[in-house]
Amino acid sequence: MATLQHSPIHEKWIHVVKEQQRTIVAKLEEIDGQKFHVDEWTRPGGGYGISCVLEDGNVFERGGVMVSVVHGTMTGAAAVAQMRASHASIPEGVEALPYSAVGLSLIMHPKNPLAPTVHMNCRFLETFDPETGRVNLCWFGGGADLTPCYVYEEDARHFHACLRDVCDRYNETYYPRFKKWCDQYFWNAHRNEARGIGGIFFDDLEASSEQELDSLFGFARDVLQVFPEAYLPIVEKRRHESFTEAQKQWQQLRRGRYVEFNLLHDRGTKFGLAGSSPRVESILVSMPLTASWKYYHEPEAGSREQQLVDVLRTPKEWV
Repeated sequence: MATLQHSPIHEKWIHVVKEQQRTIVAKLEEIDGQKFHVDEWTRPGGGYGISCVLEDGNVFERGGVMVSVVHGTMTGAAAVAQMRASHASIPEGVEALPYSAVGLSLIMHPKNPLAPTVHMNCRFLETFDPETGRVNLCWFGGGADLTPCYVYEEDARHFHACLRDVCDRYNETYYPRFKKWCDQYFWNAHRNEARGIGGIFFDDLEASSEQELDSLFGFARDVLQVFPEAYLPIVEKRRHESFTEAQKQWQQLRRGRYVEFNLLHDRGTKFGLAGSSPRVESILVSMPLTASWKYYHEPEAGSREQQLVDVLRTPKEWV
């Protein structure tokens, strides 16, 4: 295979994700009081990563802030055809498609059931001509979403307002489009309910010019940078609130639904596990440390637990 000739954005994006990983980890450690375990690794199929993982902390039961800088070759006509469905510029007849993916992915599961789980990631992908190694396509994808066990309207409004403000800096159509996309994507179809109360989700954002690519780069960078403002005040507010054993059990059941989505529907999990030389620990660190399931469980009518389920079954506009 020819040597990959990355776009100029590639190195700039690597710098951004590493810088934001350091910043976010430092802020989370300040809240939790416990240090993340830092695991630097190389991928046999090509590339490397830095996984910062926290387990059984003071505030967070489990969490990870992961950077991956990987490359490889997507093989098989069906896999390439699936990629082409979203990117018409990928040539017909290609059965082995070199690619590069650079991203930061974050998931934090708090101990207190009144504090919400959060997920965020942004990634930059490139595909290359197998003969020349030149980039034939590049795009950004990512987003951020909140998964509470109990609905606090002020928390939901704050989280969504932070994301809306970032979107509006670049394009006023972004937030309504990406909020709806998030509600549709993080949907547990077999349960007929959302995974959480949403946020934004975007994928396959291609650029038709250098100027547009610079704008998409800035947007993805700002999504990463707004994370502390969007999430940390919420977890700071809820971390010390008292809770009951029944509320903790409800958290375990909601975490079970989280696991169901990640294993059955999430494209990132499927892509990671299906690739060559998957680093399973880094992929599955998104799972909660504990979760549970009950047979035909439904919350009591009129309860706060039922309030959450009602919102999950009919997503709301928060801002």
